[in-house]
Amino acid sequence: MLLRIVHRTRYRYHAAIDLAQHMVHLRPVDTPTQQVLQHELRIDPEPAARSNTTDVFGNQRTFFSLQSHHAVLTVEADSLVSTHAPEPLPLGPPWRGMSWERVREHFRYRALAPFDPASEFLFPSPYAPRDDHFADFARPVVKPGLPALEAARALMEHIHTELTYETDSTEVNTPAVEALEQRKGVCQDFAHIMIGCLRSLGLPARYVSGYLLTRPPPGRPRLIGADASHAWVSVYVPLAAEGNDNENEKENDSAAGGAWFDFDPTNNRCGWGSPGEDYVTLATGRDFGDISPMRGVIQSGARHTLSVAVTVAPPDELAELASITPA
Repeated sequence: MLLRIVHRTRYRYHAAIDLAQHMVHLRPVDTPTQQVLQHELRIDPEPAARSNTTDVFGNQRTFFSLQSHHAVLTVEADSLVSTHAPEPLPLGPPWRGMSWERVREHFRYRALAPFDPASEFLFPSPYAPRDDHFADFARPVVKPGLPALEAARALMEHIHTELTYETDSTEVNTPAVEALEQRKGVCQDFAHIMIGCLRSLGLPARYVSGYLLTRPPPGRPRLIGADASHAWVSVYVPLAAEGNDNENEKENDSAAGGAWFDFDPTNNRCGWGSPGEDYVTLATGRDFGDISPMRGVIQSGARHTLSVAVTVAPPDELAELASITPA
């Protein structure tokens, strides 16, 4: 599937400013299920300096500084991405032999054990802190002995069923525990809740930001700029040798490798590499704070008004793309 994504962010300042520093995560990453064919980041006013770097998680990010008098800042990312249907979850051998308890033991600290990079996603993070509420919520569906992938899928379905998606029911800084207690939120909340639950069980989980192709209702035209960014979860499962039940050999499971599997609790979809062909992965991190689309500092006390417009569609449907305006 060929998808074009235009993500426009506009800040209107109540008083003009002269100095600002910003960082954006707006370039999709290349993965086994997607390839970035084109990408352009347009910034107005023109930055005094800009640089592209790769962060510690492998995401592409851009830093830029502004040193000119301006009352409006517009940042528009325009990407063309080729996506492929992911493989379904591999629920047979050898993955089936990795129960969620065995994955937990794999990541339990042992002196001189080889480092597994996925272990970085076991620990609490600002948006997904350690809290007993997460474990209590997960325990009824994550049964003892359940294969790790089936446990993650059961948890995804549990969140999708028990929580209500409700726009504006939370804010970007709403704690995940609060969203869990009120049983409603948006995709960011669903993702942070699932991450908190998985980590409470000792399973590594990371936050994925990206986009999802949506279709307008029958008979309605596509509204340019009416889409939104999306969020879901990746879970890491190490691959052990089939039939490996020897405790000493379990310590060497990491030598066999492993894989990340994606779960979208908002839409109850999952797959190996992405939840579906209609998804585009932007970045991955411990939680939203690591990979927010845009952040920065300004030398001013001026307040601002933020508007964001996102369009995700096949290129041939975007003849009006040049006239996109923020909602």
